[in-house]
Amino acid sequence: MQNNILQEMEPTLQSRPETWTGFADILLVEDNPSDAEMTMRALAGCGFAPRIEHVSDGAEALQYIASANLFAQKGAGSTPKLILLDLKLSGLGGLHVLRGLKADERTRGIPIVALTSSKIGIDLAESYKLGVNSYVIKPADPFQFAEVIAAIGRYWLGINELPSL
Repeated sequence: MQNNILQEMEPTLQSRPETWTGFADILLVEDNPSDAEMTMRALAGCGFAPRIEHVSDGAEALQYIASANLFAQKGAGSTPKLILLDLKLSGLGGLHVLRGLKADERTRGIPIVALTSSKIGIDLAESYKLGVNSYVIKPADPFQFAEVIAAIGRYWLGINELPSL
């Protein structure tokens, strides 16, 4: 049986729980600083600012989720309610992160929205095959970008009903 990426990270995390900084409703996985800033600003405009955690690469995202799982099992917190995932991350790519999260029964139910500039059909098809909940192409216009991000936040955390994980 193939080892799960999140399970592989847990021994390291268990030996360093003091590095845990808190829990967020939204995990933003974005390596472009300007896209990350625009995303967080748009979400802050909807009142989500204190509920966002930003990581800049795929490995950091998986480590964050593994930490959240570890603390949730101890009754000390929960996993994010929404993950905004850039697919074109440097290093460990977004599709790899998506595959790992959707393969793990503890994280399978977390909605993941792919935020990408990729209009490549294979990325779209592969994302849905792996279980992405939504695929959004980042608008180039900053005002449209902010509107799209705000709509995503309002829908997934305000309108949509999520099960408790």
